[in-house]
Amino acid sequence: MQFHGPQMLEFQEKGDERGHLIVCEGEGQDIPFDIKRIFYIYGTASGVIRGQHANRETEFVIINVAGTSKIRVRDGKGNEAVFTLNRPRTGVYIPRMIWKDMYDFSEDSVMLCLASEHYKPDEYIRNYEDFLKAVQEENPEV
Repeated sequence: MQFHGPQMLEFQEKGDERGHLIVCEGEGQDIPFDIKRIFYIYGTASGVIRGQHANRETEFVIINVAGTSKIRVRDGKGNEAVFTLNRPRTGVYIPRMIWKDMYDFSEDSVMLCLASEHYKPDEYIRNYEDFLKAVQEENPEV
């Protein structure tokens, strides 16, 4: 399974009269990496913006398992996309060195985040101007 840039993922939904089941397996099955960290965000007011950072090493898959939210991603080269998460069987793959803003949370939103790395505060870029400089350093032709 090859992934290039941020993209919407659709997970196979299984189930019967008892309800639905979604399975997300790492290492290239459904998720393009070995999952080393899982966290979730809930209780976020609709006007709050979460994220507002890029990661030098970590890749993410973000899934709204309940409610809705939006994710705006920017690559620092002028490309931008907005993804709406409104079904528990979809998620967004976000590679390393992509700026992410999560916003427009519904009251019942529960956002599940699967990460390729353990938490390391020093690999986070939390200032957008610093992010743009880091992108330029990685890609001088940009």
